[in-house]
Order: sequence, then C-alpha cells, then structure tokens
Amino acid sequence: MLGHRYTRTFLETAVASMNAGCNLELSYGMRNNVFMQIPQALAMGNITLQVSGAQRVGSQGRPPPSTAEVLASRSPQTLRDRVRPLFYTRMRLGEFDPPAMNPYSALDLSAVQSPEHRNLSLEAAVKSFVLLKNVRGTLPLQAQDLPGKRLAVVGPFADNPQVLFGDYAPVPEPRYIYTPRRGLETLPVNVSFAAGCRKPQCQQYSRAEVVGAAGTADVVVVCLGTGTDLETEGKDRRDLSLPGHQLELLQDAVQ
Repeated sequence: MLGHRYTRTFLETAVASMNAGCNLELSYGMRNNVFMQIPQALAMGNITLQVSGAQRVGSQGRPPPSTAEVLASRSPQTLRDRVRPLFYTRMRLGEFDPPAMNPYSALDLSAVQSPEHRNLSLEAAVKSFVLLKNVRGTLPLQAQDLPGKRLAVVGPFADNPQVLFGDYAPVPEPRYIYTPRRGLETLPVNVSFAAGCRKPQCQQYSRAEVVGAAGTADVVVVCLGTGTDLETEGKDRRDLSLPGHQLELLQDAVQ
C-alpha cells in the first residue's frame, strides 16, 4: 500500500488493512512488518480507517490523508472482529490440539516419496492434463502401437529438470524427477532427443540439431514454455509469445 501511495506509513497501512477486513500478513523476512503496528494503533484507541472517497489517493488528484485523518475514527472492537475468524480457522485446523490428536504426528520419513504417494502424484498429473486440440485423433498414443516406432522429443523443456518446477515448488531428489525424455524412454520405442536451445530464453538455437532428431521420427513431442527464468512472482512477460527462437523450433520440428 505504501508503494501505491495509498498510505504513508506502516501504522496507517495496518489501520487501513484492519478496517478492510484483512487479518493476515505475508511479511517473510521483515522484522518490523505492518501488523506489528497494531498495538500502537490499539493504544491510540483507533484501528480502523474512515476516510471519505474524495480524500483517497487518485480521487480527483487529491493527496493522501494525513496520519491524524487516518486515525480519526474509533472502533476498538475491530481487532477482536478480525482475530475471531482467524483463530476459529486455526482451531478447526487443529493447530492447538495436543500432539496425540494430530494424525500427522505419527508419520515419519518413510512416508516421504513412498510408492503410495508417488502413485497418487502420478494419478493427479495424468488427470490434470489439458488437451487443447487433437487433429486426426493423434492422441492418446496407444501402447500396443508403439513397438518399433521412432519417437523424437525436442525442446528446452524436454530434458531439463531445473525448468519443470514453478514458484514455491520443492525440488525433489533427482531420482524422482521424470523429464519428458526420461519418461518416454521407458516405453518400447526408439527415442531421439534434441534440446535445440539449452535455456527457455532460447537465444542460441541449433536448427540442425532439431531437424536431425525430428526428421526421421514417426512421432515428435515438442516441449516448450517459459519457466521461472522468464516469469514468476514479481517478474511479468511483456507478451504471450514463445520466447526467443522457440516458435522457430516448433516450426522446424513439425515441418
């Protein structure tokens, strides 16, 4: 809110947030975060923001209200109103239960990457695929038709584990990561591979590498995308086009 010039200080921001109904703050790494100002606002007898629309930033070009104006109204019960649903939810989640009542307390490291959980993850992955177009009913590939076929998997996402995970995703042990190439190589087919470009930016592209792998294949799987190198929290793309030479790679692979 400070960056958008809606408020001038953390104290004003805490008051505005409480008044708007916010009872959580994501402040990782901040020792002195916004909601640490709540005791001061409470001590002043005011934790709500009551400012008319005409005084708000961006309204008829007027400046933001002063701290005195922000803290002008009184509503001490607001703090309890905000805390009540927060702790009600935490209690329903069992955060305050004795350890013996928590079913997860009995779990140990043997549950991590267990076959049962990996099979469930595989099922979730299969069921979450989105097929946007299926010309001539090419997909799904039938296992009984694959033996003896030549399959090419190409693109910067074909065999690069580092680009397969998004924001906040834990990176598992390498032995549990199945790239498209590794997965396809478990099938009874002859698999050829060509990245074409090593990174999603795809600034350096080897057309000969892609054409060589795809040219003699019966089936070509092209793996393209962006990854967190190009878009992530706090990093937006300028457009929705494939980055670098990726579109050229796609055209070369399917020609």
